[in-house]
Order: sequence, then structure tokens, then C-alpha cells
Amino acid sequence: MSGWHENAAMQAAPTLMAATQAIADGQAAPVTARVLCTDLAGLRSQALGLAEAAGFRTDFRVIAPKRPWTLFSPMLWPDPRCAIDAAALAPPEGDLMLGAGGAAARVLATLRRPDLPAVIIQHPRMDTGRFDAVVVAKHDGLTGPNVIVTRTALHRVTPERLALERALWAPHFAGLPRPLVAVLVGGSNGRYRLDTAAARTLAEQLAGMMDRDRVGLMLTPSRRTEPAARAILEEALRPRGAWIWDMQGENPYFGMLAVADAIVVTGDSVSMVSEAVATDAPVMIARLPGKSTRIGAFMDDMVACGRARNFDGRLQTWATAALNDTPMAAAELRRMLGV
Repeated sequence: MSGWHENAAMQAAPTLMAATQAIADGQAAPVTARVLCTDLAGLRSQALGLAEAAGFRTDFRVIAPKRPWTLFSPMLWPDPRCAIDAAALAPPEGDLMLGAGGAAARVLATLRRPDLPAVIIQHPRMDTGRFDAVVVAKHDGLTGPNVIVTRTALHRVTPERLALERALWAPHFAGLPRPLVAVLVGGSNGRYRLDTAAARTLAEQLAGMMDRDRVGLMLTPSRRTEPAARAILEEALRPRGAWIWDMQGENPYFGMLAVADAIVVTGDSVSMVSEAVATDAPVMIARLPGKSTRIGAFMDDMVACGRARNFDGRLQTWATAALNDTPMAAAELRRMLGV
């Protein structure tokens, strides 16, 4: 650890370091991270994934803006403590704060104290010096002495979790043909579109793969998948024997990742692609109409490094290895905080 980091960690987190020493002496509970983010699955997964990988005990709090502040960017909130539901700020504080996204950045920067370190995930759109650590993806283009850069989004996919999910879900999918392809479907997000036209294209490609390559297929939509798009996919794929989650009961998402021989994932979500490439399965990206410089750069990088390929309506297989930067980011975070 550099001298700068040593001094910053000692000045910013004395109670955190004391808690860590107490743990080593067998006198205290693990370090507790108060996790703060808006109620979005991608942000929640990143924040909890990093905290868990770092070995922190988590106290998850949802940032819920109150009216009229729901109408404004978090960067325009004069005092975020008055702009969000008080439950997110209720005691206990924990040993450190860990958040993801723009609203969390605004809250953490305000609440940070010398004895309450703040760790933010994603580009905070403000001075990085207002945080003890900033974790960003490579495509964010941000660097600095307290910045941790990852190739993939942070998440909760681990070899241990995949093994548990495989044991749980393998019997459920045992009747489907092999090779078995998991299809992870996102939705329109303001940058990419999964409207009826895009859904028809995707449905035709997936149906063609089932017909020509004789694959088994299991598909999970997301909360962002429009009902009309889901209906198009179901109409094309269910008659061919595809298993499609009806959004009822236990979510099969991690089980599908665990048992798949190959994965097709729509290219609207950095988080979903990051979770897919954390498995050992070949990953094919189904590109959607629209454009995002940052998301597009990430998808292109996954293809350029050979971890993913663009989906062309046929099964593609090649030698792969899991790509997961969450453990690296967690280890670097602990080093940066001096714990």
C-alpha cells in the first residue's frame, strides 16, 4: 500500500480499522457495510456482490426519493437527507457506507465522515475525492488514486453459488435436450429497444437455432421485458419445446446460468452480460436496436477479448473460461481501506 493510501485509510476509517482488529482478536462481529442504492436490480446486485466478496456483513437500505425530489436529478438535491425516505438513514450506521448509482453517490458524499468511510460503485459524476474508494467499469474511462477499475460489472455470481444452484435446478431442467442454451432477455432502457419488431427478430433467431442446431432452450424475461415482447417469444418458442419462466415462483436465473451449456443474452444490460461471462459457458450477445457509447464499448470489449461472440441465430461453442472481476475489486477495496 502506498503512503497516500495508508494515510487516507488511517484518517478516514479509524472505527473500521478498530473493528477489523477486534475481529482478528475474536472480540467483535464482522465489519458491517450499510448498502445504499435505489431499488434497481442491477445496482442492488453490484453493491451486494462487492460487499459479500469483501467479506462484509451487509445492512441493505433502499434509497427512495420523496416528492417533489423524484422530479429532479439527485445532483440537484440541496440536501439528500431531506430528499429521501428516512428509513435509509436510520441507525445503525454500520462501519462503512457502500452504494451504487447516482442517487447513492449524492447521499454518500453528504454523509461521509472521517469515521464513516464511503465507497461508491459507478462513475459518481462528482469529485472522486469525496469518496474513500470509487469502483468503476473500464468503459467509464475514470482513473485516480482511489479508483478501482474493472472489466465487468460487479455481481453475486460465484463458483460456490453456481454449484448450489446447479444442484437445485439440474433436476428441473433434466428433460430438456442438450446442448442446453439459457436465454437472458432484458428490455428497452432508453438506449436500446426491445419492442415488438426487435422481439420478432430475436424470436426468429432463437427458433432457427432450435430447429437447425437441435438445442434445448430455457428463457427468462426480466421486469423490463414488455408483455408484448414476451408474448412474441413465447408464441415462437413454446411450441418448439422451450421452457420459459412465467415470472411466478422462485426465480430460475442463477440456476439457468449454472446448468447452461451456452448462454444468449440481450445486449442492453452490462450486468446481465457480466453475470453470464462469470460462468464457464460460451456467451453470445444478441444485439438490440439503439445505441449507447458506454454499453456498446463494453459489449465490443467482451467480443474483442474472445469471452463473448455476437449472436447470429446459430449455436456457437468455443473454449472459454470464467471472467469475473468482483473478487479482484473486493480485494483491492480491502487493501485501499486498510482492512
